Amino acid sequence: MEPRISFITLGVADLDRATRFYADVLKLPRIPMPDDAGVSFFEMGKTWLSLFPREELAKDAGLANDGGGFAGFTLAHNLGSIEAVDALFAELRAANVKIVKPPHRAPWGGYSGYFADSEGFLWEVAWNPHFPHA
Repeated sequence: MEPRISFITLGVADLDRATRFYADVLKLPRIPMPDDAGVSFFEMGKTWLSLFPREELAKDAGLANDGGGFAGFTLAHNLGSIEAVDALFAELRAANVKIVKPPHRAPWGGYSGYFADSEGFLWEVAWNPHFPHA
């Protein structure tokens, strides 16, 4: 895996409130999205900060949002193709890494899966046709 984080996604209780905080208080540059996108993105160099409803982020990773199995954030590593995502997951499986959710076509138009690191922190590995830094 390349030494790079593409996204830091925070699972938030109130998306509008969190978006206003990062945009208005911290003055981070917001990436325009349709009003009904259900997610907010802020560019931080080649890493993006994303805000996503906590319940939906837990559901996307296939975990319960009960405080026990989901820490409220994920790290994301984007790759340039579906094949690259599958190849990395093959390497992870060969190394006996815990696969939380195998790669699949995602409702947002990409392809992604999740694994847990040795401490249980979640990594999403994705091909995202909307993200320019792969």
